[in-house]
Amino acid sequence: LTIILGIFWGGFLWSCGSGGWHSLQYFLTAVSESGPGVPEFTVAGYVDGQRFVEYDSETQQMQARAPWMQETEPEVWERENRVHKVRQACFRGKVRSHMHLYNQSRGFHIFQYAYGCEIWADGSTGGFRRFGYDGGDFLIYDAARHRWEAPAREAEATQRRWNGDPVALQYYRHFLERECVEALRRYLQLGRGALARQERPAVRVTGRDAPGGPTTLCCRAHGFYPRDIALSWLRKGESREQETWRGGVLPNGDGTYHAWATVELDPRERGLYRCHVEHESLAQPLVAVWGEAGGRGIVGGISGGGYGALPGEQGSGGGGLVRFPSALVLSPSQSCRPSRCWSRRWRA
Repeated sequence: LTIILGIFWGGFLWSCGSGGWHSLQYFLTAVSESGPGVPEFTVAGYVDGQRFVEYDSETQQMQARAPWMQETEPEVWERENRVHKVRQACFRGKVRSHMHLYNQSRGFHIFQYAYGCEIWADGSTGGFRRFGYDGGDFLIYDAARHRWEAPAREAEATQRRWNGDPVALQYYRHFLERECVEALRRYLQLGRGALARQERPAVRVTGRDAPGGPTTLCCRAHGFYPRDIALSWLRKGESREQETWRGGVLPNGDGTYHAWATVELDPRERGLYRCHVEHESLAQPLVAVWGEAGGRGIVGGISGGGYGALPGEQGSGGGGLVRFPSALVLSPSQSCRPSRCWSRRWRA
């Protein structure tokens, strides 16, 4: 499932749900050819970037992936299983229809749909809907203008049809602004203990010299939660933002995250650079250095202890019944015509 998500949504997923705000996201994926470890249809739900539910066509079971979801009532799981078996058939049809749209008769192809919402620190909210095919955007819902945009030429006919349905457009707006947000608030309440925890980052600075060229310093932070973190490279206390390359903030398998930032510099100036780390779990910013103690790969420690930590430096661095918010809910009795795949019904 992680591999499939990464084809289209990987970078997008981890850009949401950072500190100071909260997010609820669902990712639905169907493939034209299933195989070992690649189910025909998968669904994954995330709260603040933490996977909390998952479904796939092999088990045909919606399952809890967060401890705080384990005690959900059995009838909820039974309903979700029925709903997603119908979705599975719908998405199988969507893969075939998109292959026809793109004049494809065989091969491995992917149809994906993502939707969700967020709550910001100031109380404002937002949401998104997005369809993709074979790793590219197909249709995107513009939440500010309340209209569909078509990045792909093949989606223009669908865009015109959907934008011509004012009732559907009103539903999309209501779902993202009200129903999804209400569901997110419920999940935050259910998972308040786990989602409110803090894990301090372990930071390591490594260096690599290019023969006759610059030195590359890499600052890696591991094992932190929540997701939001700021990694900055400083030279004599001044941010080197234009020279810094960053990787995404990505999940570990244990519910924590890792991130990295690199900078290239003149080997003679390596002693002037510091990695500046800010995270909610730290009482004060952490500053880590790269050293020359016998070679490469010197460890920078956590502020207040550990080799390489310079805590004195202050550089400026950059209950009740649970119901899933399903924008595609179908009752088992409904036929799976293409229009039914995007049913307006939602059970809160």
